[in-house]
Amino acid sequence: MNGTPPVTPVSTPLSRLKRVLVGRPFATSDEDHHLLPKRLALPLFASDPLSSVAYATEEIMLVLALAGAAAYAHMIPIAIAIATLVIIVVTSYRQTVKAYPQGGGAYLVTRDNLGPVPARVAASALMIDYVLTVAVSVTAGVAAITSAFPSVLDWKVWLAIALVSALGLINLRGVKETGQLFAVPTYLFFVMVMTMLVIGFGKCAFATCPTAATADMDVSAQIGTVGILLIMRAFASGSTALTGIEAIADGVPAFRHPKARNAAATLAIMATMSITMFLGITVLARLFEVRVTEHSIDEVGSVLSQIGRAAFGDGILFVVLQVATMGILVLAANTAYQDFPRLSMILANDRLMPRQMRNRGDRLVYSNGIVVLSLTAAGLIFVFDATLSHLIQLYVVGVFVSFTLSQTSMVRRWWRLRTPGWRHSMVINAIGATTTGVVLVVVAVAKFAKGAWAVVVAIPLLVLMMSRIGRHYEWVATQLSLFREQRRPPTRTEVLVLVSHISGSTLRGVAYANLLGAERVQCVHINEGPDDPFWLDWQGPNPDIPLTVLKPRRRGLVKPLRAFINDIRWERPRTRVIVVIPETIGRPRWLWSALHRRSSRIKAALLTVRDVVVVNLVQTSRPLRRGGSAPPATPTERIVILPVGGVTQATLDAVAYAQWTRPAAIHAIHVELEPEYAERTATEWAINFPDIPLEMVPNPFRATTPVIIDYVAKTRDAAPFGTVVEVIVPEFVVATLMGRVLHNRTALALKARLAHYDVIITSVPWHLQDEAAAYSAREV
Repeated sequence: MNGTPPVTPVSTPLSRLKRVLVGRPFATSDEDHHLLPKRLALPLFASDPLSSVAYATEEIMLVLALAGAAAYAHMIPIAIAIATLVIIVVTSYRQTVKAYPQGGGAYLVTRDNLGPVPARVAASALMIDYVLTVAVSVTAGVAAITSAFPSVLDWKVWLAIALVSALGLINLRGVKETGQLFAVPTYLFFVMVMTMLVIGFGKCAFATCPTAATADMDVSAQIGTVGILLIMRAFASGSTALTGIEAIADGVPAFRHPKARNAAATLAIMATMSITMFLGITVLARLFEVRVTEHSIDEVGSVLSQIGRAAFGDGILFVVLQVATMGILVLAANTAYQDFPRLSMILANDRLMPRQMRNRGDRLVYSNGIVVLSLTAAGLIFVFDATLSHLIQLYVVGVFVSFTLSQTSMVRRWWRLRTPGWRHSMVINAIGATTTGVVLVVVAVAKFAKGAWAVVVAIPLLVLMMSRIGRHYEWVATQLSLFREQRRPPTRTEVLVLVSHISGSTLRGVAYANLLGAERVQCVHINEGPDDPFWLDWQGPNPDIPLTVLKPRRRGLVKPLRAFINDIRWERPRTRVIVVIPETIGRPRWLWSALHRRSSRIKAALLTVRDVVVVNLVQTSRPLRRGGSAPPATPTERIVILPVGGVTQATLDAVAYAQWTRPAAIHAIHVELEPEYAERTATEWAINFPDIPLEMVPNPFRATTPVIIDYVAKTRDAAPFGTVVEVIVPEFVVATLMGRVLHNRTALALKARLAHYDVIITSVPWHLQDEAAAYSAREV
């Protein structure tokens, strides 16, 4: 079977569009080829702190403007204090990178040294910060566009959402491809800012300092004097220059070897570039007599654009500066796109986020995390009307929460391990923890009434959500554990064949039902109206096959069927009911599936009934030479394929069912994704099912469904005439809405794809105990 060529999967418009937008899949073995050198890692991970210099000075000036233009005299000392803080934090994070080369940043460091609750606080703060990074960066980029082209001001919200969508799509294409794309705007911004600084300082040194267009603008004081609270607010607003420093510590696994050394070097390069630009812009803003208020930004442009116009004039260099600024501000959001999905994956592995977040896409990126980040950031932009001064108030608090917890954790780590040089390292991290802790208090107090309260409230809510998710996954693991006492298997079996009309697929379903060897087989028809002649049509050609006609209820076909099944189980306790649903899928298949939703609703509803197995007897229409459909083959034998993701109680039940049906052969297969997990699955399988071999199917890519489909299609094509291939899918059923959201629904996706391959699809559900009742019983 392995020597045959792979089967081409069914192509749908959605899958073709995905290939066009995202690209072809990458092999898992090629992951090392997509690791980043420092020249690509810098624009990818450091675009946020590098871009923040475009608005950090402006944020300081906006606060100082409350005390009038004279208060601008304090902006340079404040900028120096912030630059010193950058040096302290970067030095501390270089320690973290070397101690934790596996990445994970503040969450892993805090989890290992301070415990799970502080770690969840750090993770919550980071996730909020990453979402705000996207929203703030894109909004700032749009502000740069509207400064140069005021005519698009009315479209700023939709322009920002379009840019977020584009960023998400670009990141779905893969890390290395994203880094190559983002390198040019990042380095162009640095070159243009440095050119502006050289020209600006050159004019001041050798001629007369140019003045900004707002030099004569009246900035009236709204408060009496410059007090400590105003200085604290200005410092807090300017601390946006520190956003994104955490990103490199989180993304160490994406660097080329030696990973930790390259990441630490990139941190140092980033700090040097960021501090140089930030201090240069702040000093030039003071020399050029730039003035700014919240109302003047839309009219005369941002602080950076005013400095650029004064240094370059209105020529091509100014336009290039604005384009580069827009590019770096928008692409700064990419820092969050690298770290939010990676942090979500780590949290999902720790059972604190939905499991879907740990799945890697075809391009070896965590696709679900990218999509969630894009949707959340776009929602924030829409709610806040793409107004930077409103969004910025939510910023920074989460940054310094993670900074403080991370550095405190490192102090704890050095004290605990006491490795060579621990005293020197502990002092560095202690200075970082103390400094960022003080700044955290300053930022929280200064920005609380302006909107930071929302972040202060959101962090504990996210911590509670993580705890609830962790509790749910712990409960599911307990329910599925092999060490749990097994339920008593059913002692009787009855097969119901659902029939809506007489066709070849109906007769094929009856023939299949007779193969199972059940105690009783009967057909069930739900009367669709008073003029339904099905009974008379059935009795003619099928007088020996019992038929039960159910009366429909007002709300559809599912309720009478469930009531009928419950009556059977009431009359005959411990009876397993097998419901066979014959179905013919027409062409085009994707359109047919979209238009025929009734059978899908019935199958989904039946899976919620205990001790019910749902068999979908699918046949695709095959055009003949003269038109029409091919006659259905009457099944005389069965080959069972059992996909095994892991050995759990649900797997034991599915294997027991497969053995009871006595097929000609049982092919148990496990698609390899992670070598360690595959080895553990093989060991557990050999212990529980020594008589059934488990075939390990290699998978060069990340998606498992195409590999299973390929195996099934080859088995179907090699089967003798009259033998049908049946795929038995073990799945566990969670009754709550939260449970359905938190699980991958891999079985549902697999069954949807298998429906196009002329095979029998059998769902063997394993119903978990009611979660609330389980915890109530435990507490009692």
